[in-house]
Amino acid sequence: MIGPVLVIGGTGKTGRRVAARLAAEGIDARIGTRSPQEPQHRRFDWADMSCAKAFDGCTAAWLVAPTDRTDHLAVMQPMLEQAMARGVRRFVLLSSSLFEAGGPLMGEVHAWLAGHAEEWAVLRPSWFMQNFTEGAHGDTIRKEDAIYSATGSGRVGFIDADDIAAAAVAALTTDTAMNADAILTGPEALSYDDIVTIVSESTGRTVRHVALEPEALSARLNALGMPPGYVEALVRLDLVISEGAEDRTTTGVMDLTGRQPRSFQAFVTECKVTWD
Repeated sequence: MIGPVLVIGGTGKTGRRVAARLAAEGIDARIGTRSPQEPQHRRFDWADMSCAKAFDGCTAAWLVAPTDRTDHLAVMQPMLEQAMARGVRRFVLLSSSLFEAGGPLMGEVHAWLAGHAEEWAVLRPSWFMQNFTEGAHGDTIRKEDAIYSATGSGRVGFIDADDIAAAAVAALTTDTAMNADAILTGPEALSYDDIVTIVSESTGRTVRHVALEPEALSARLNALGMPPGYVEALVRLDLVISEGAEDRTTTGVMDLTGRQPRSFQAFVTECKVTWD
């Protein structure tokens, strides 16, 4: 059996779900976090090589790239080399459906793992359903009964973070390493207009999708105090959606877990109290 597993970002949106599922299977999940609070926590910062000791005793690791920089391979490679030297043999990386191997950000790490790790997998999920409950869209639904985007009529195969976690645990614990990547989506591709219709019908409140031009979305995000580079990236991603790049569904979750991913309707039915 695989284990112990270092779950980097183990208090975050996907990491805490991965850790919980590993624990439920009786696998020692050690939480890598910048601010350790519990006995199972290990201090971890990609930029601090003294944190390499967090890998000691682990045979596998769930990898989440740092969110405060974009030179992911430059900062992650030295730590990954230390992990291998300390006995970690299986790595599962959280990437994105939009990033091919060798592409920007996590794409560079993806290519490096494929060329250097004995056992590896890269999970490339689409956009999270939790963006509408835990993220910025959740805030505007609660405060304004609105979602703002520049996605137009573009559709996305939104996926539940719990399904990502289930796929991650499968990739971490399978007897034979994947040594491949998998694009993960929900069971249907939905536009933001579809999203607000489902939320409105399920909650009894009227939620609208405010379709913005890219310039207007940029101005809105800048007014919220977001860093200019981050604003530019978010607007660009919305444009990619509007052009159809995320209009797809895959069998990735089924292939890894043996069950269908949760629908957005089922997600809303369970989580609608978060908008009260």
